[in-house]
Amino acid sequence: MKTARILSVTILAAAALTACGSGDDDDDHNAVPSSWIRQQYSVATTGSGYVDAVDRLPAVAKEIDGHAAARDRISSADVELLRYRDDIVAVTPLAAGGSRIEIDDYRTGYNRWQTRIGSMWPDPASSSFRGGGPGEGK
Repeated sequence: MKTARILSVTILAAAALTACGSGDDDDDHNAVPSSWIRQQYSVATTGSGYVDAVDRLPAVAKEIDGHAAARDRISSADVELLRYRDDIVAVTPLAAGGSRIEIDDYRTGYNRWQTRIGSMWPDPASSSFRGGGPGEGK
């Protein structure tokens, strides 16, 4: 009987640890799929970020959003912005075809793309903004 109790406690503890997750940002809902992006796309040889040398920006943004659903998305002819909890992914066209993928933390991305974002997404400088990671803004 004691062995069955110990086995039950061990199984419950293992299940609880598994439910907590590994801490990888790809497992977290609305977390930017940065490790997946690093595996899926080539590192840009000029500038920063990653490159898909073939696919146009709508297809690349859809692929990234399909892998890890963004909280929101802003689309235009020359940029696709994907909003995640703590990050913004920008997909822009390359002159030679294909797309560039850049990942910024939310504050940096918001400031960089503010003219496109306008008032659609929360301003990280406002007192009501609650992004930025564990414990911040709470």
